[in-house]
Amino acid sequence: MNDVAARPTNPHLLAWSAGNYLTVGSGLQLMSELLAEALDLRPGQRVLDVAGGTGNAALAAARRWCQVTGTDFVAAMLEDARRRADAEGLTIEFETADAQSLPYADASFDVVMSAIGAMFAPNHAQTAAELVRVCKPGGKIGLTCWTPTSSVARMSAALGKYLPAAPAGMKPPVAWGDEGYLRELFGKAIGTLHISHRKHLFKHPSPAGYVDYVKRNYGPTALIFKMLPAEAQANLTQDLIDQVVASNLSGDASLLVPADYLEVVITKAAR
Repeated sequence: MNDVAARPTNPHLLAWSAGNYLTVGSGLQLMSELLAEALDLRPGQRVLDVAGGTGNAALAAARRWCQVTGTDFVAAMLEDARRRADAEGLTIEFETADAQSLPYADASFDVVMSAIGAMFAPNHAQTAAELVRVCKPGGKIGLTCWTPTSSVARMSAALGKYLPAAPAGMKPPVAWGDEGYLRELFGKAIGTLHISHRKHLFKHPSPAGYVDYVKRNYGPTALIFKMLPAEAQANLTQDLIDQVVASNLSGDASLLVPADYLEVVITKAAR
């Protein structure tokens, strides 16, 4: 197969296949460890990691002796996840799957997790319905989601100025970081809902260096830059630098930017 034929044609898949997500995602590992603790994972539980990227949540669950299946729709990310699991001697089944159409029977898992993952699937309602469907009654659904007012949301808005307008009525991924929206998405499936407001700290030697790092490694951002002419690339670079400088709490030449996110634990209604 030649390189052209091997390239994904789905725009969503193309975006997440660009860059090197492993280096970005591994910096978010703590979020998955905290989520695993919030879910009170127990040895032997059947756990599904949805839109798991390079395996953060799957690894966190496997470290707690769960029976874990890790999924993502980008096969290359799952290869990175397999290598991480192998390096730690962890047993995880990794399978390519779309969060909007999971290839599992109803009520197959005790716990369904998604750490900064499911929120990026285009069809929010269908994705939420799939998370609910594969979770057993009385089981748990655990999510981490950037909030609409987070520094991540502000950077996304800066990027959005250089993209075509989203279809009318389409909600941004960070809508998942709003409690009211989550209640709307999951509706009667919610038995109990517990939300913790947390902050992730992005750290880097410098603001400009951080933006360059994101441009090279974070797939959606890398793809946007590849699509833009040189002048627009320069303008967007400066916009992103301005955003992180405005949020920087380091007090020196380095970068320390907090990003608000919700840690969500839903107990699925028994009926």
